[in-house]
Amino acid sequence: MNPAHQQIHRDFLRFFMTHEAAVQGFIRTLVSRREDVAEILQEVAVVLWEKFAEFDQSRDFRQWAFGIARYNVLAHLRDRSRDRHVFDESLITLIADEATADTSGELRRQALEVCLEKLPPAQREIVLAAYQPKTRIDMLARQRGQTAMSLYKLLHRIRLALLECIDRNCVVEGVS
Repeated sequence: MNPAHQQIHRDFLRFFMTHEAAVQGFIRTLVSRREDVAEILQEVAVVLWEKFAEFDQSRDFRQWAFGIARYNVLAHLRDRSRDRHVFDESLITLIADEATADTSGELRRQALEVCLEKLPPAQREIVLAAYQPKTRIDMLARQRGQTAMSLYKLLHRIRLALLECIDRNCVVEGVS
């Protein structure tokens, strides 16, 4: 493989790996069966790779990938149109439009990550500890040498500060 082809391959992988979960989620909103989602995602990856030379890297890869995924979902559903559990094409188009337009959830998640980093280290540790799987607030409070009620109140204040920070970040990004 020559160096130019290697660079194209690296660029594609960087874009695809960054947005693969979002593309899979987009497909999942349009298709109910997990097996179909995996099959369609695989086909989308092939098409994205085949058409990557046509992709303008100054554009949004995610939106481009969503467009290709949308067409692949529609083709897949046309192939399975006799199955009564398949949505009709107009409904899929409506859902795809909504899913493509709704990036606010992802932006809010990214804002949460930024806001968590802005917290003082002690507060960040408390939040991260409190939201670990199978964590009980009474046990965490006991470990910290405080009552469960005082920990609940502290977490409430921290969550309010995070919410305010997220809202500020989203206003800057133009998301409500």
